[in-house]
Parts: sequence; structure tokens; C-alpha cells
Amino acid sequence: MINNTLSNHSAISQPTFIKTEDNKYLLSEPLSKNQIYSLMLNILEDEYYRPDQLTSPEKTRRFLQLKLAKSEHEIFSIVFMDSQHQVIAYEELFRGTIDTATIYPREVVKRCLHHNAAAVILAHCHPSGLPEPSQADIRITERLVEALKLVDVRILDHIIVGGANSVSMAERGLI
Repeated sequence: MINNTLSNHSAISQPTFIKTEDNKYLLSEPLSKNQIYSLMLNILEDEYYRPDQLTSPEKTRRFLQLKLAKSEHEIFSIVFMDSQHQVIAYEELFRGTIDTATIYPREVVKRCLHHNAAAVILAHCHPSGLPEPSQADIRITERLVEALKLVDVRILDHIIVGGANSVSMAERGLI
């Protein structure tokens, strides 16, 4: 057997589960609903979060929904990509309240340069469950497009997640 932990969700600690060589999970103690949810998210993330797996808008949406759908407050995140649109990293950059998050273009540019990204997919969630872009969403996306143009980073999309639904601003012609 191989002892393993899933790193992104701290609710799951080392003694909570063991991953076997045949990719099965043995739980060593009772888990709460939140711990089970975190474990499930990590397993699904392992399935979808490989550079060769985020190859379509649908797969990217599913990944972002897994990461953002259950949040009780707005989270603004970025998928950083290289010049071949392979995933370099995923980061949650800003966390807000139930209906707003403050996004700082300067910090977005810094993180893009840190990862040496050539392209990005922006994402954030609407805890209300309604993924329709607001005027503020449109304005910040326009500001980020302009800021990132200065450092040759292209925004491929801005996906808004609202529960089980999502909206692509690129598909709506807003980017």
C-alpha cells in the first residue's frame, strides 16, 4: 500500500486515508461531510487537472466548477498557461464577500510574470448561483485585457461559475 495525501484541501490529513497501488482509497477514520467533499474534489481534480486534460472549453468549465461551485463567497482565480496553452498552474488570487471581490490588475500581472504565462483563463464564482456577468465583471475583464496586453499575456476566457452552471465571457463575445 502507498500512503498518500491529497494536497489542495487541508481538511484531509495524512492519517485520514491510504491510497493503494490499484488506486483505491481506504479510510482510516470517520470523515465529516466536508472532509468527504474535499476528498472528492481532490480525486476529481486529479482526473481533470492535467495539462492534457484541459483541452476543451467543456473540460475547463468542469474543472473550474469543481473548484468554485460550492464557495460561499466570491473567489477570483486564474489558470496560467504556456504558449501552447498547456496548464502551468491554477491559483485562487482574491477572495471576497458573498457578492463582490476586489481584483487588483497589478497583482494579476505579477502572478502572470511569476509563472511566465503566455495565456490565462480567468474565473470567478457567484455564490448566488446565477453566473450572468455583471457590468463590474465586464469592466474588470476589460481592464485585465488591457493590463495583460502590456506584458504579452492573452486572456483566453473569463468563466463565471454559479453553482452547477457557468458562463463563458468569450463565448458571449465579451472578450
